Amino acid sequence: MDLSRSSKAMTDPLSDVLNVLGARVTRRTRLEAAGRWALTFPALDRLKFVALLRGTGWMMLPGRPPRLMSAGDVCLLGRTTYAIASDPALPPLDGQTFYGAPGCNSARLGGDDAVAIGGTIAFAPGNADFLLGMLPDFLFIPRSSAASGAMATILELMNGEVGRDIIGSEIVSARLADVLLVEAIRAYAGSAEQIEIGWLGALSDARLGRVLRVIHGGIAQPWTVAHLAGVAGMSRAAFSAEFTRRVGQPPLAYVRAWRLTIARAALARGDETVAGIASKVGYTSQSAFGHAFRRAFGSPPKADARS
Repeated sequence: MDLSRSSKAMTDPLSDVLNVLGARVTRRTRLEAAGRWALTFPALDRLKFVALLRGTGWMMLPGRPPRLMSAGDVCLLGRTTYAIASDPALPPLDGQTFYGAPGCNSARLGGDDAVAIGGTIAFAPGNADFLLGMLPDFLFIPRSSAASGAMATILELMNGEVGRDIIGSEIVSARLADVLLVEAIRAYAGSAEQIEIGWLGALSDARLGRVLRVIHGGIAQPWTVAHLAGVAGMSRAAFSAEFTRRVGQPPLAYVRAWRLTIARAALARGDETVAGIASKVGYTSQSAFGHAFRRAFGSPPKADARS
């Protein structure tokens, strides 16, 4: 993110967060399978999408009932172990055996009755916590979702790129995967099955979404609970309670966490001084910024600054 941009340009919290955190689909995988098959994968500091292009497969996560996925369905996975299988009763094999080596991005297990593609979304070092801590571990977007039309088009294009010996295919596939991530989050946030609690739910709420947009549009502003409550059109007590219930932290704690996340990303890039970054994220003194940064991340700002 370019900290010198006008705050008026930063009104979309989702785009803002994905941009600042450096979210990119860094690996794309493909699974073709037939008969009886099951693979398990470990929890990692990443988001991952899995989409079924053909057939069916069961998605299994700890503490949840198995979820059947059909062609056109997409899911997003957070920090969690998971397994995908033809039958949830089958003992799974270690999926990393098939994808662990560099360049091993495809696996074929007996045929292609079921075809799935996956994408690993990584973040700039140290930046994953802000988003992964606010998203559920499992977001399911069925093909029947009203907002899934764009995803169906993207999946068709991604499948069409497989095996094409043509210039630009790699970058086209990478960009399509990035777009699929955003469309999946959009579809989930706008679906009738959306959970009420959580950051995505707050973004979709008329009052809290308006507050989140003004925060992300002007992070350096001296926000107060009273000011933000006025944006929401609520009393201070009602706003603070509702924001905390939905987002998981009080309004000013959210402001502080996002300011420090922006600052940490800028420090890692080394594009400005500590004092300059502190000022641009809303701190009136470098000392106050340093204390807040150390409380949040356990080290002073200069430890994260790239020389």
